[in-house]
Amino acid sequence: MNLPYFLGCPSWNESAWLGSLYPTATPASEYLGRYCATFNSVEGNTTLYAWPSEAKVERWARLMPEHFRFCAKLPREISQSDNLHEVLELALAFRQLLAPLAERVTPFWLQLPASFGPARLNELARLIEDFGAPLAVEVRHPEFFARGEGERALNRLLLDKGIERICLDSRALFSLRSQDPAVLHAQSKKPRVPVRPTAFSQSPQLRFIGHPELEANDSFMAPWLDKVAGWIEAGKAPHVYLHTPDNHRAPELAQRFHAQLTERLPGLPPLPALYQAPQLSLLGD
Repeated sequence: MNLPYFLGCPSWNESAWLGSLYPTATPASEYLGRYCATFNSVEGNTTLYAWPSEAKVERWARLMPEHFRFCAKLPREISQSDNLHEVLELALAFRQLLAPLAERVTPFWLQLPASFGPARLNELARLIEDFGAPLAVEVRHPEFFARGEGERALNRLLLDKGIERICLDSRALFSLRSQDPAVLHAQSKKPRVPVRPTAFSQSPQLRFIGHPELEANDSFMAPWLDKVAGWIEAGKAPHVYLHTPDNHRAPELAQRFHAQLTERLPGLPPLPALYQAPQLSLLGD
């Protein structure tokens, strides 16, 4: 699949996608290969919570095409540490562990907690300098969204280093008024921060946290569709990752995003169609 941008979901290991992204009864060992046949990137949530084994990384390297992008998140003992200076060796060890993936891990993601504020930017600058591989950074501290000196200092640092500030848009998620456990869980975990549509390198990064009713996302996606189309026309290669509250409909939302982007950029190749589970006959044989 030769797309001028990277499109994907938060992970590939989701059994709820049987009958949609994956044919019914697909074994879990085949999920990654089938995922790569539809999408050309994945957010890589799993590495935030657990380090993969060397054998698992080698298997990923065999299954992921060369053009594929795996935005592996630095593990939380790194990103959520009290001092980034003290975890540099851990960060380098993680980078080395994923070395078999080569350029497919471009960029690594550093998802910083809300406790990481402007006073710690010198730690971030040092990590960027010493990590030695492309990074993208997600911030959550309120001062980084206040349009004051803290946000300006962050943006100067990232722009000077060519490091992406990950664009997070959770407005569709928080537009929901629901008691559904999946929605409540997602709203408790995802940050509710202002949108910052930045592009500090050739690879802008967008995380869109969507509404479970796909059409309800359209008004929230529309500005991003214009932005992504503009980035592509400017020669950039944006990354776009689509979520829904429990991610059961994330592949469908990604398909919807691509279809609507094609309206703005005619000529984009279509994505493979999702599988449709066969309908049971009510009449019998």
